[in-house]
Amino acid sequence: MPISFILSFCAMKYDFAKNTSHLIILTIIIQTMKIIPLAFDSFGARSMATYIETRDIKILFDPGVALGPSRYRLPPHKKEIEREGELWEDIRDKAKISDLLIVTHYHYDHHDPNYPELYKDKTLFIKDPKNNINYSQKNRAKYFLEQIKDIPKEINTADNSSFEYKNTKIVFSKPVCHGTNNRLGYVVETLIDDGKERFIHTSDVEGPALDDQVEFILEHNPKTLILDGPMSYLLGYVYPSKCLEKSIENIIKIIDETDIGTIIPDHHFTRDLHYVERLKDVYERIEGTDVKVITAAEYAGRDVELLEARRKELYAKSS
Repeated sequence: MPISFILSFCAMKYDFAKNTSHLIILTIIIQTMKIIPLAFDSFGARSMATYIETRDIKILFDPGVALGPSRYRLPPHKKEIEREGELWEDIRDKAKISDLLIVTHYHYDHHDPNYPELYKDKTLFIKDPKNNINYSQKNRAKYFLEQIKDIPKEINTADNSSFEYKNTKIVFSKPVCHGTNNRLGYVVETLIDDGKERFIHTSDVEGPALDDQVEFILEHNPKTLILDGPMSYLLGYVYPSKCLEKSIENIIKIIDETDIGTIIPDHHFTRDLHYVERLKDVYERIEGTDVKVITAAEYAGRDVELLEARRKELYAKSS
């Protein structure tokens, strides 16, 4: 979302030939960071693809989109398949104009190895493909790197590193768990700081339920946070209740201990039809404040469309 503000000030210009003076009003429009969610679960498909534009550089996070292969024992509905295609086109369009692409881990809703041209002549930062990575993601990383060989301008390891381009600073976290343990491997969180706006993209933290996942956020004090929220659609099955409780506690901690303005919980979280009820304590905490807690769809000015979560309904309507 582009944010602009206007500075106006007055000056006097003296005309010596006519012995007169004129009042001049000078106006400067200052453009700050653009934050544009491109594809998210609240849009109707699995993704956390996000486009960031500062005065210095254009950045694309996690250029991938996918569908849950089975929900309620049903394959993706036709409407989901169509939406996935629409969102992929949006990602490809923004990839063309981006200078730098970031792949936070190697699940296919965060990158697509079968479109290597996406990375042509780009600067690429990737999750370390060899260290702090599980077996599955290590194999996927190897395949991805084979597919894009000699295509990007340069490939850099993101983990626990930083990068500066003019006035824009990019800081990557140490590897943190994908979710509440390391079974699914690790991801990197990312800060973009252009000197006026601080933005963090958490990747797949599923919460944040763990201390080191939230520490990066508290340390870097973002104004806008795109957060992979709790995996509550599998509550009590894969995702323990205590992890949901800890995630809510940590989100409230972020509200209390940072200058946060907008929290965007999405991805795993918006696969849950009851996602609003899950954050009841968070919504109560922000009452009377300027803090917003909204989905990526709401932030982007779109309708919230939980197509995967409503897959049963979609099939019922089309039968």
